Amino acid sequence: MTNVKNSSDAVRFGNTDLPAEQQEALRKAMRIEWATMGFLAVTTTMVFLVLGNSQAMKAAWVEDILSFLPPISFLVAAHAIRKPPSEKHPYGYHRSTGVAHLVAAVALTVMGGYLLVESVLGLLKAEHPTIGGIEIFGNTIWLGWLMMAVMIITSAPPVFLGRAKMKLAEKLHDKVLYADADMNKADWMTAIAAVAGVAGIGFGLWWADYGAALIISASILRDGIGNTRGAVSALMDKRAMTYDDKEPHPLGRQLDEYLRSLDWTRDAKSRIRDEGHVFHVESFVVPAGDSMPTFGQLEAARDACAAMDWKVQDIVIIPVAELPSELLPGPGSGGER
Repeated sequence: MTNVKNSSDAVRFGNTDLPAEQQEALRKAMRIEWATMGFLAVTTTMVFLVLGNSQAMKAAWVEDILSFLPPISFLVAAHAIRKPPSEKHPYGYHRSTGVAHLVAAVALTVMGGYLLVESVLGLLKAEHPTIGGIEIFGNTIWLGWLMMAVMIITSAPPVFLGRAKMKLAEKLHDKVLYADADMNKADWMTAIAAVAGVAGIGFGLWWADYGAALIISASILRDGIGNTRGAVSALMDKRAMTYDDKEPHPLGRQLDEYLRSLDWTRDAKSRIRDEGHVFHVESFVVPAGDSMPTFGQLEAARDACAAMDWKVQDIVIIPVAELPSELLPGPGSGGER
């Protein structure tokens, strides 16, 4: 599709060099993910030191631990996708991004479900959590103050990290990075819930702690289920969606419109396989009249389609007498024309 450069410092997805903008975005995303893990190492330690008997704090701590998964998954996948295609892996290693997405999503789902059940059982048993005091510089203070201070201090940075990751996720078409950014942006809600739960214990409202834990657990479970659904669908070759899975990727429509505009085609329809960052495209074209397109026409069309978007890593154009029925709009097809 494209000429392969031999630059030793180029970042490559399979056999295709990224454009300069995406190369820089990938490097920046990797730096941010390393920074995220450094920040998480500090925050998880701080929260663990003031954990106490609060179920809400325990849930918040577990969420911080789980927050390591998306950055680790992203960095592992970013390394794997640089391997060129081989005989055993002719499509390259781009799907490692989808595998990483699935692993992180399943872990979130399992742990979110466990915490949710544990919080519900604690609430039903009416277990009254207690928070004692701690001696600092000869003075005894209520541990709850430290709990709330830690949660407030550590709540802001993830929001800014999430916003930065969200912009890069769009540039890279990276769903793992998007999932991580989405979780980071919602971390402030976890902090507020944990603070409310600890404050509830202080006011003698023992159930507030479990209520806060339920909110945090439900948030983890929701993130896990949503990401698991998206990761499984992508690995099952669902039609290519935008990086946030909100709508079909517009590239398919653009390719079809271009191919239909050629004077030697009567109709065209493409199916796109999302490999993680890049796409593999199969475009079916019905030639106009009874003559087959020439090799030069097919090559020119293929090059033009590949130039439309950097994500088109590979594309094949297949002349057919009629378009495949599963690509045509109709009951249950979900197709767009």
